[in-house]
Amino acid sequence: MIRHPAVAGQFYPGNQQELRASLDEYCQSVLQKKHALGIISPHAGYIYSGAIAGKLFSQIEVPDRVILIGPNHRGVGHSAALYDMGDWETPLGTIGVDRDLAGEININCSYLASDDKAHRYEHSLEVQVPFIQHENPSAQLVPICIGHLPLDALVETGEALADVISAAEQQVLIVASSDMTHFEPGDVARNKDTLALDCAEALDPEGLYKVVRDNRISMCGVLPSVIMLAAARKLGATHGEVVAYGNSGDVTGDQSDVVGYASVIVS
Repeated sequence: MIRHPAVAGQFYPGNQQELRASLDEYCQSVLQKKHALGIISPHAGYIYSGAIAGKLFSQIEVPDRVILIGPNHRGVGHSAALYDMGDWETPLGTIGVDRDLAGEININCSYLASDDKAHRYEHSLEVQVPFIQHENPSAQLVPICIGHLPLDALVETGEALADVISAAEQQVLIVASSDMTHFEPGDVARNKDTLALDCAEALDPEGLYKVVRDNRISMCGVLPSVIMLAAARKLGATHGEVVAYGNSGDVTGDQSDVVGYASVIVS
């Protein structure tokens, strides 16, 4: 089974040459790469968030095994959908699904279920894949699409992922896909997003969940981010760092109604 691109030519260039040129522009060469346990990366159209994602991916080692967790925007399929079959295709070529790692995750993470329907048209996962391919053409994926889980289930899922990663023989990176505040003035968005990002830097998944809930922050990937932080914390993470922050108004010139974007390294 091949998962074909759903948003190529919309969120990012559908032409291979144009896509490579865009990624080369966004991902500037960095001599010393950082070892990351997890990251938070934005998933908007590249014209808006590509530079913020590129600055992130260019600074880290992208290993051969990547767990990719994103929100389910369409509400289709299982509420915690694991893609454990076939391969994914982008204009850069095919990237394999790591069936061995996916199998271990399926066994150990009780809230997840094998389901491809949630993944067919979900952009939050797809837009991350060309960055992964650009930085490591040998990488394989385990895509996970999260619709809704309560806080205790999110933390339990993250800690179960950490157990699987600890038992793996190779390095595994967790990519949490998220945009930040949606459709508020730029200064309001920044103030709200700072509250959430402070929790990410503090490696506090429970705090992130509660801050987003209590302050009505429209961070669409908060649940994937909570899972990533819970996993990284159990794996021994000691440092969280916001690499870049911006919003759509930086591109359009209109700060009256923006979407916020951030990139975070957890190591």
